[in-house]
Amino acid sequence: MALAEAGARGRLLRWPRVLLFGDSITEYSFQENGWGAYLAERLVRRCDVVNRGISGYNTRWAKLILPRLITESTGADSIAAVTIFFGANDSALKELNPKQHVPLEEYAANLKSMVQYLKSVDITADKIILITPPPLQESAWEKACLAKGDKLNRCNATTGQYAQACVQVAKECGTDVLDLWSLMQKNQDFSSYLSDGLHLSAKGNSFLAAQLWSRLDNKLSALPSLLPYWRDVDHTNPEASLL
Repeated sequence: MALAEAGARGRLLRWPRVLLFGDSITEYSFQENGWGAYLAERLVRRCDVVNRGISGYNTRWAKLILPRLITESTGADSIAAVTIFFGANDSALKELNPKQHVPLEEYAANLKSMVQYLKSVDITADKIILITPPPLQESAWEKACLAKGDKLNRCNATTGQYAQACVQVAKECGTDVLDLWSLMQKNQDFSSYLSDGLHLSAKGNSFLAAQLWSRLDNKLSALPSLLPYWRDVDHTNPEASLL
């Protein structure tokens, strides 16, 4: 059978998508042992995991980008889940990092705006997961800052305020939330979850992956594996199995 004829007979194959939207912690999630790579492996043949992490970005910039990533006409109906994972940059101290800093009230408003936008293109609240920033290990991050000629430009107590705001937005909007800031600090020495005091280590990636999978598994468990197992393909008439 010619390829054109096969294409005419078979419907277009479209995998559902899980969109990971966030800052560098999301951008780096497809690296070896990353939490995004873990999700992609668990969902292979059932769902495409799309990494839209953008290093250094905050919610002020993210809310401008989101409508360029998802619209009703570009496949919002194929979205199985969305994670929104910002705050590590928004919570930077204004006097030391004014470019990335976003005031707390604006941060909450920006998160709410992004959730409301997703709902407006028919992505329901049960498909949205907000993730708080992780805790900050200040001594390790200070070393990273000093190596670049900067002063310590974040503090964990401030990051915690942004995490609490994220949790509150999720409550108000009816979405799921993963409070990474609180969960990681249940371990008294949470520094092992972080590679440089801010970004995730291999252990931190595993921790986030497990926490997120426990929430996604229920949402995505009904998704079928697309295309039949190879042993189930009728090799004498593959068109019957594949089109």
